[in-house]
Amino acid sequence: MTWKEKVHEVIYEADTKAGKIFDVALLIVILASLVLVILDSVEQISLQYHSLFVTLEWIITVFFTIEYILRVISIKKAKNYIFSFYGIVDFLSTIPLYISLIFAGSGALLSLRALRLLRVFRIFKLVRYSGAGSSVAVALRNSVPKILIFLYSVVIISFIAGTIMYIVEGPEHGYTSIPRGIYWAIVTLTTVGFGDIHPITPLGQFIATIIMLLGYGVIAVPTGIVSAEMAKENFRKNTQVCSNCGEDDHRDSAEFCHKCGNSLHKKQEK
Repeated sequence: MTWKEKVHEVIYEADTKAGKIFDVALLIVILASLVLVILDSVEQISLQYHSLFVTLEWIITVFFTIEYILRVISIKKAKNYIFSFYGIVDFLSTIPLYISLIFAGSGALLSLRALRLLRVFRIFKLVRYSGAGSSVAVALRNSVPKILIFLYSVVIISFIAGTIMYIVEGPEHGYTSIPRGIYWAIVTLTTVGFGDIHPITPLGQFIATIIMLLGYGVIAVPTGIVSAEMAKENFRKNTQVCSNCGEDDHRDSAEFCHKCGNSLHKKQEK
């Protein structure tokens, strides 16, 4: 393998030993970075350990900078990574410290520091590259149309229930408008139950009882939809990332990228 292919294998392939070690190290650095951001937001701690935080943040930023550069140069179609969601997140979470050297000012620095919290999305990226994470991601993606239809039904029920409660209870019991009634219906249907408004009349309480019982279905249905989609996943997907276009989500038996047709096993051919 060429050095670029070796780098690609370590950074993008989580099913190799080197790739797993890299991902674990990256996860530790990300968590350490998030802890620094959290501690730095506490004024007393920040004043006492400011110099240490700055030093550690520079070390972490340099690490992420090198990682970002390696990700760009180890893939042939670099723009696919650069302009992807995770590529943008990686870039935005890396540049704040560099920009702070050019533009001074406490207000600007606070805004830039907030961008470092984007590093939490890197954890989702690592999960996405794991076999189990890939299966869950596929199941969630396939569940979206059904869940949207379900949520549409919930909204319709909330509109109807809110309107009925406005008519039955009226302004004297806190249901001053239809939007107020819809708010109550959503809070009750989702089993949150703030208790700021509640039905007083027997008919209103009966309607509220029905909506509360429907609330259990609201919790159960999305879970069932996702579980059913996960059960359909009868093939295992690996963590192979195409070195040409950066596409992932390949079947375990795949030998070529399903997007560009590039070989996924160049290391075996050499």
